[in-house]
Amino acid sequence: MDFFNYAGIHRSVTLYTTPPILYIDDITLKYTIDQSQSPNSQGQAIIEYNVLVKGGRTQGKASMTRGEASMTRGEAMTQGQASIEWAVLDAQDKVVVSGVGSEGSITLKNVKLWWPYTAGKNYTAYLYTFQMTAKSGSSFDIYRQPFGVRTVRIENSQLLINNEPFYCHGVAKHEDSDIRGKGLDLPLILRDFNLLVWLGANCIRTSHYPYAEEIMDQCDRLGIVVIDESPGVGIQLVQNMGNVSLQHHKEVMTEMVRRDKNRPSVIMWSVANEPKTNLPEAQFYFKSVIDHTRGLDHTRPVTFVIGPTEFNTDRCARYVDVVCVNRYYGWYSDIGHTELIQKQLKYDLTKWFETFNKPIIITEYGADTVSGLHQSPSVSFTEDYQGDFMSEYHAVFDQLRHQFLVGEMVWNFADFMTAQGVTRVDGNKKGIFTRQRQPKMAAHLLRARYLNLINQTQIEQAQTNRKLNFQTHIDKEGLYL
Repeated sequence: MDFFNYAGIHRSVTLYTTPPILYIDDITLKYTIDQSQSPNSQGQAIIEYNVLVKGGRTQGKASMTRGEASMTRGEAMTQGQASIEWAVLDAQDKVVVSGVGSEGSITLKNVKLWWPYTAGKNYTAYLYTFQMTAKSGSSFDIYRQPFGVRTVRIENSQLLINNEPFYCHGVAKHEDSDIRGKGLDLPLILRDFNLLVWLGANCIRTSHYPYAEEIMDQCDRLGIVVIDESPGVGIQLVQNMGNVSLQHHKEVMTEMVRRDKNRPSVIMWSVANEPKTNLPEAQFYFKSVIDHTRGLDHTRPVTFVIGPTEFNTDRCARYVDVVCVNRYYGWYSDIGHTELIQKQLKYDLTKWFETFNKPIIITEYGADTVSGLHQSPSVSFTEDYQGDFMSEYHAVFDQLRHQFLVGEMVWNFADFMTAQGVTRVDGNKKGIFTRQRQPKMAAHLLRARYLNLINQTQIEQAQTNRKLNFQTHIDKEGLYL
């Protein structure tokens, strides 16, 4: 694998106790939104909730209305002497609605949706809190689950967030830095997110493993969307696609979905990175993993990231919702020949779309670059070549963005350590930032592009909303000539 895992425990380990009588073990929240009145109206949302309590029993059914929200009667568990009380709190910790019961549905009127920070809305990344209290006699347990009301779906080769088209322009990352390696570093996390916002990136992929919860919390709070990826990296051999591996892979996906299912920033599950999906054994293996993941959570698209296979040999892309591909024309093939990139890349991406008729995200493209190394005309490993290389890719992205391309993610956010080898000089140097988080020329190039994309997207969405508002007015009032 092309990253260094170091050793030991990378993240904090917290031990905690649970009440002896009962405790809240899990909470699942799912949403539907209705913005039919106007694309600019807040509308309302239906929240389906399910609370799992262990160690005790619950009782009671209820229906309650408070403020501008209501709860419809769900099946509040009726075994024994325990009960569940819940409340939805807004961002100021004020109660919006409250009730009892372990499961049911809640209608929130004038809901504030969770939007990516680049969406150009009056508010972004709005977070509510679902507060639960389980009681049994004098024993009780309280849990507060932050959540954002956000939907995601695929329609007509578009990726829609809250029913509006979303174009992902972001980065793939690694949990890696100078001095601490993969160890959790809170100041570094803040530095990285400051750079992401400076860059204009609106999405990240957790390549190639689930990231620390502190990172995911920041994505929720700042409005940066996430393609959440499992540790299924480099599944290349037939012996890695047997029943033992399959059952373990399913367990890993269950754990990841259970941890991150209530995060509004997570818009897609990635079950693997660059598996060899042209093998006959891969078809049953990855169909099983994808079906399992979709069964755990049907509210998000499921994908894997394609690396070594081609559109005419891949056996598994038919099962995903979004085709994610890594491409390195001009680097791992035809290095130095940037003049070939546009022709090769456009042909390749078009064929993937024609073959599978699914939206496409470029999840990796990049060239190793030694910071401070320059030469004209540009040659490989110089900052000049990295900029020329990326510009050729961007030209193709602009051609396909309004057709079937729904995202672009550079490899990588920052340089990172790898195992020693003749192709790696002190690690992977494809970062647009150095390992110490200083910008290369490519960071400024990408910032100019991403900020321009933000402006274009907001202008296009405003024009679409004006058309929809006009049509809504006609539908309501009629048009008389």
